[in-house]
Amino acid sequence: MARTTVRNLRERRRVADRRFGARLLGSAAVAAVAAVPFGLLLVLVEGQWRPLRRLDAGAARRLHEVALEHPAWTGALRFLSDRVWDPVTLRTAVALLTLWLVYRRAWRLAAWSAVTAVAGGFIGLLVKTVVERARPSLEDPVARAPGFSFPSGHAMTATTSFAVLLLVLLPMVPRSWRALCWVAAVVSVVGVGFTRVALGVHWFSDVLGGWLLGLTVVALTAWAFEAWRADTGRPHADIGEGLEPELTEERPEAEAPGVR
Repeated sequence: MARTTVRNLRERRRVADRRFGARLLGSAAVAAVAAVPFGLLLVLVEGQWRPLRRLDAGAARRLHEVALEHPAWTGALRFLSDRVWDPVTLRTAVALLTLWLVYRRAWRLAAWSAVTAVAGGFIGLLVKTVVERARPSLEDPVARAPGFSFPSGHAMTATTSFAVLLLVLLPMVPRSWRALCWVAAVVSVVGVGFTRVALGVHWFSDVLGGWLLGLTVVALTAWAFEAWRADTGRPHADIGEGLEPELTEERPEAEAPGVR
């Protein structure tokens, strides 16, 4: 009887895993499909809706004046943008986290982390290629960046990366520190966007597009992960607890709830 129960639970887990993989890929595909028309629509609005054009141009002009007048401030922004919050730095952090999850045998959470990061990068590149929006052209620029402008790759990578780091590691953080972690993540994501506009390499709408697309990717892949938990009989995970509260356990993704 016990063996039959365990066998049934393992079969249920295998079915859930197959659904989880399909949902991860499906979520990435839905995010990609949604990102392209969203990007095209936003660029169309930017090109024809005068209030947004004035907002973009006004923000770029005022922040550029500040950057020219305060070289030390500009140097600090460049350091944050090109070193601390650089996409390579953030993607490396997510890659190391994914490897750690594999070591901890949190296979599904590792898959979620990897798919979220890769899907975010791919979708951002896809929209840039389709939209082909030019970057701001300012006199006496304080920074330069290659490629197209919309959406901001820095803003999108920061959104997906900090979301992954936060939602994975929250169970390891004492409850009294979790609010601070949320604040740090939000400040970092907003800070990334500010540095890109202040350095004159992106319009404000580029940054907004990066934030929104990044949130879309995270929301869809997180939904896929939560659906896998439901399929395996695990309780709903509150976002304040992270995606997998069981990560603190010795075997965070055991064969089935109650089976060791």
